[in-house]
Amino acid sequence: MHAQRAAPGATERLDRQFQAAVAQYESGRLPEAAAALEALLREVPESFEVHELLGMVYAAQSQDAKASTHLEKAVHLKPDSASARMNLAINLAQLGKLQPAEAEFKKALELEPQNYDANHNLGELYVRAGKVAVATPYLEQAQRINPAAYDNGYDLALAYIVTNRLPDARQLLQNLLKQKDSAELHNLLAEVEEKDGKFVAAANEYELAAHLDPSEGNLFDWGSELLLHRTLDPAITIFEKAAERYPNSPRIAIGLGIAYYSRGNYDDAVKSLLYAADLSPADPRVYPFLSRAYDSSPSQAEEVIARFRRFAEQQPNNGRAQYYYAMSLWKGKRTQDASLDLAQISALLEKAIALDPSLAESYLQLGNLYSDQHKYAEAIPEYQRALELNSDLADAHYRLGQAYVHTGEKDKAQQQLQAYQKLREQHLADLDKQRAEVRQFVYAAKDAESRRQ
Repeated sequence: MHAQRAAPGATERLDRQFQAAVAQYESGRLPEAAAALEALLREVPESFEVHELLGMVYAAQSQDAKASTHLEKAVHLKPDSASARMNLAINLAQLGKLQPAEAEFKKALELEPQNYDANHNLGELYVRAGKVAVATPYLEQAQRINPAAYDNGYDLALAYIVTNRLPDARQLLQNLLKQKDSAELHNLLAEVEEKDGKFVAAANEYELAAHLDPSEGNLFDWGSELLLHRTLDPAITIFEKAAERYPNSPRIAIGLGIAYYSRGNYDDAVKSLLYAADLSPADPRVYPFLSRAYDSSPSQAEEVIARFRRFAEQQPNNGRAQYYYAMSLWKGKRTQDASLDLAQISALLEKAIALDPSLAESYLQLGNLYSDQHKYAEAIPEYQRALELNSDLADAHYRLGQAYVHTGEKDKAQQQLQAYQKLREQHLADLDKQRAEVRQFVYAAKDAESRRQ
């Protein structure tokens, strides 16, 4: 430490005070270290070492604004110090000042191109800014400098996955697993295999991750992988065990409900999805699956209707919420039920359309409501609008064809029935839609969890 303004003979005393402050910093006694360094600055206000350490002390206490003043001063006093520039860059990034942080990291790298921390931290900065492709070369350089760096290797593997460099990600993760057999590495390797279309390998890696660490996330990922590829009995087993271990997890309950439904266990599916709805009433992910399961198992009608009513009341401006509530009221032999309030259902469907004009299913079901009342002329424009929004709605083609039959428009009826038949021959549209919805739920649930962590 330089004692620029110290009185003669005071240098040793100041050095002892500085070393004492260093010891306090290293032992975690941060307020004491800060007080000692502030006192030192009154005697040596131009000391690089004191400013740098004081900045690090304040940064360690999350007092980033205070830290910034001293770290900037340290850089000013010693502009050729790579470590000083890197400490300042980290501080600026913490303050959300990403562009100045980037500039300081680059200056640190100019001074020390082989500095692991500078390469790693600049890569992390770019990742944080969403510039994964720009980040990758810096993470790669850090990995070359220190191949045993676990955190950098993990982040680099993530970058490879995001940029679709799957062989590179696989090789890196396999190398890292030789150093550390961790659940998170197996989970990430499973993601690589899934993205590369290697389902069996992905399922095996998710299984290894779950055995090493039976966390809620790992069990969900393992069960979901099997569910996505319709290996249903093992998926049910995994989700059942996960539900026992994590009874308050909405996504586990939804996953179990979907697995039951896919297996044809409709009553159990409804029970699990009702439970999920109670765990997180505002979570919109559960309701499409609850609606579909209820179609196949209407025995729990009152409970299901109560959940959809609550969802619609909690989210009065949500078109889908109104749609699901309408459909929950309207099942089975609809017009044969004397207690059925068709006006209420019609009003809910019209409200759903007003709130979300892009919801093709609302037009389809409003058309069905008119058709069931033999109001075919009113049903036709609803079916037409549904098909304008989604021409793959096989049921809309079929019901529109039937409406044309009743209005005497035989050519149009034949055209719609042919379109319906063609869709059924090309693919089972409903099954395709279900698979797409399951995949969307799984990916959205994983993404939401990763953002929450």
